Amino acid sequence: MHSRFEIPFSDRQKNRCDEHRFFIKSQHQKTTLDRKMNWHHRIPKVELHLHLEGAIPYPTLWQLIQKYGGDPSVPNLEALTNRFQYRNFLHFLETWSWKNQFIREYADFTCIAEAVAQDLARQNIRYAEAFYSPSDFAPLETQGITEAIRKGLNRISEIEVALVADLVRNNSPAQAGTILKEVHEVRSCGVIGIGIGGSEHKFPPEPFESVYEDARSLGFQTSVHAGEAAGAESIWGAIRSLRADRIGHGTRANEDERLLDHLSEHQIPLEMCPISNVRTGVVPSYEDHPVRQYVERGIPISINTDDPKMFGNSLAEEFQMLEDRLHFSRDDIRALILQSIRTSWLCNEKKQ
Repeated sequence: MHSRFEIPFSDRQKNRCDEHRFFIKSQHQKTTLDRKMNWHHRIPKVELHLHLEGAIPYPTLWQLIQKYGGDPSVPNLEALTNRFQYRNFLHFLETWSWKNQFIREYADFTCIAEAVAQDLARQNIRYAEAFYSPSDFAPLETQGITEAIRKGLNRISEIEVALVADLVRNNSPAQAGTILKEVHEVRSCGVIGIGIGGSEHKFPPEPFESVYEDARSLGFQTSVHAGEAAGAESIWGAIRSLRADRIGHGTRANEDERLLDHLSEHQIPLEMCPISNVRTGVVPSYEDHPVRQYVERGIPISINTDDPKMFGNSLAEEFQMLEDRLHFSRDDIRALILQSIRTSWLCNEKKQ
């Protein structure tokens, strides 16, 4: 028997009520998520590990694919975005090469540079240091590629983007040395540093020692991709042989306690890319990522997206992930951004 204050519901009415409560709850969760994303989006940010060719907005890349006759594997824009799913790190590298075949002219570099800069500016990223890999696009010349990129970047005034030439470790040291000389000829285009990406698991850093010595003598800053597809020994090689100013990724440094102590003692900055590391299988999950461990050890780090349009991430989402999955506070995130500024290659006057 129901009392006068208990109104019996039919099953249909009850389902409607449940659906309504679910809708209200979903809208509340969405509003909360949007509010959190808005904070991470609004806060001014810097990015120190970004590959220009991996940050091409999908509509721009789609236009380039159509320009060169299309590709049956990506019949539409949705298929293109779905193309960037990876079985492992090797599959990611294969997809990287597939994408590059649609960048064939200097004008293409101007186009993608402008689109990337615009996309970064919309995210309230005020400063970025962007890798580019001229040797991947032979027979185009390094000098022409660099000039074309700068032309596109200069069209967007809301952000400053410095360039870091990736000499690519898959090249021989002699080839890397040639690219370094070519880059030096156009350093006035805002090229401030050099690095080596590519197949870390196949090409250790030590053979590039003389190239890095030459780069320092020319006044370039230096970074080395290490501790991503190879372990702690790769990071040691980057430090001992190449004397790198910063380490790109450094994810697997925790395989050697002595290395963690060294990174902390000598304050060697790591350019960390957590979402990238999970998407390529370098670490199995966000909770397993060592970024918090490194912060607690006193190792200077920056948070970056690596190849945001190939991993479907943004810098705001990186920070949200740190907050949601690794329990970083808003103050922690502000401190990380300030640390990114300190470990950037901006002149001291601009850092202030």
